[in-house]
Amino acid sequence: MVETRTRPIDGLIATYSESHLHPANEAIHCVCVPAIVFALLGLLWALHPGVAVLLALASLAYYLWLSRPFAAGMVLMTVAMLGVLSMIPDAQRFTVSLTVFVLAWIGQFIGHKIEGKKPSFFDDLRYLLIGPLFVLAVLYRRLKIAY
Repeated sequence: MVETRTRPIDGLIATYSESHLHPANEAIHCVCVPAIVFALLGLLWALHPGVAVLLALASLAYYLWLSRPFAAGMVLMTVAMLGVLSMIPDAQRFTVSLTVFVLAWIGQFIGHKIEGKKPSFFDDLRYLLIGPLFVLAVLYRRLKIAY
């Protein structure tokens, strides 16, 4: 008898993917999810840079528990986002982040209107953390990188 093991990440990505099947919704998510992560880091940075770093580290620990390849991708994305945020003048960081946050969420809901399905996080808040991994999964599949 062959034992099959399913990692938690496989089930999470599969469930998340069920409400992101339409190509337009997937494309919107591939733009808007990273934008939301960027904006959230920026909003937290405006509160205090340490808060942004602490949230990033906590998220990265969760991603490491789920999948090392996903954690590696998220480290690269997080470092890049924090680098860009560090270049935005302090006086503009909150406004830029809030604007991106609102526009990206509008995009997300347009994508779900096209899809005809509600966002996954309405059923389980964990999916707010899985969204960025869904985007990485799309990229990893195209680059033939195992996750």
